[in-house]
Amino acid sequence: MSLGEHLREARRRLIIAVIGLVIGMVIAFIVTDPVIWYITEPIRILDEQHGTDYAKLVFTGVSSGFDLRLRMAFSIGLLLSAPVWMWQIWAFIMPGLTRKEIKYTVAFVGAAIPLFFGGAYVAVLVAPHVIEVMSNFVPDGGVNYFDSKQYYDFILKFITVIGISFVLPVFMVALNMAGVITGKAMLKGWRIAILVAALFAAIATPAADIFSMLMLGGILIVLYFAAAFLSIFFDRRKRKRQIAAGLDPDLATA
Repeated sequence: MSLGEHLREARRRLIIAVIGLVIGMVIAFIVTDPVIWYITEPIRILDEQHGTDYAKLVFTGVSSGFDLRLRMAFSIGLLLSAPVWMWQIWAFIMPGLTRKEIKYTVAFVGAAIPLFFGGAYVAVLVAPHVIEVMSNFVPDGGVNYFDSKQYYDFILKFITVIGISFVLPVFMVALNMAGVITGKAMLKGWRIAILVAALFAAIATPAADIFSMLMLGGILIVLYFAAAFLSIFFDRRKRKRQIAAGLDPDLATA
C-alpha cells in the first residue's frame, strides 16, 4: 500500500472507532443514574452513620449535573466501545506484523485485559473504605460535602491507577521475552518488589485502612512472583532450544 492508501485506511478505521465511541457514549449517558447511585454509596453510608446532612454530593455550577454525566458518558462509553476501537487499531497494524508478533500480541492483550478489569474491580471494592476512613478525619461539628467533579475524578483515577498496576506484571514478562531481564533477576529483586508494592498500597489507600492496604499490596506481590516464575519458565524453554540448536546459552544470553 502507498502512503496515501495507508492514510485513507487509517481515516476509515478512525471514523468507525469514533462512531463506536459515540454509540457507547449515548448508551452510557442513559445508564449514568445507576452508576452515580452506586459510586455515591459511601456518601449515603456516612450520612446514615453521622446524621442527616453530614455528607452530600454537591453540584456547584448551573451545568455541573450535565458536565458530570457527560464525563461519565465518555469514560463509560470508551469502555463499552473498546471492542470496536481496539479491533480497528489491531486490524490496521496486523498486516505489518509477523505471525510470531501476532501470536505474542494476542497473548499479551489477552492477559492484560482481564488483569486490568480485575484491578478495577479491586479498586471498586477498596474505594468506599478509603472514602469512609478519610471522612473520619472531619472534625466534630463539620460536614463533608463532596464536589461532584472532584469526587468522580477521584473514583476514576483511583480505578485507573489500580487497574494499570495490575497490568505491570504483563510488561515484566514482555521485557523478559525481549531479553531485557531474566526471571532469576526478577526473583532476586523480591525484597525491592515487596517494598514497592507496600509503598504503593500505602499511598493508594489511607494509612488507617489496614485491610485495604494489605489486600492491595498482597495481590500486587502475588502478581509479581507469578510474573517472575513465568519468566523463569520461559528462560528455561529458551535455554533448551538454544542447546538443541547447538548454541551456547551463556554466550547467546550475553
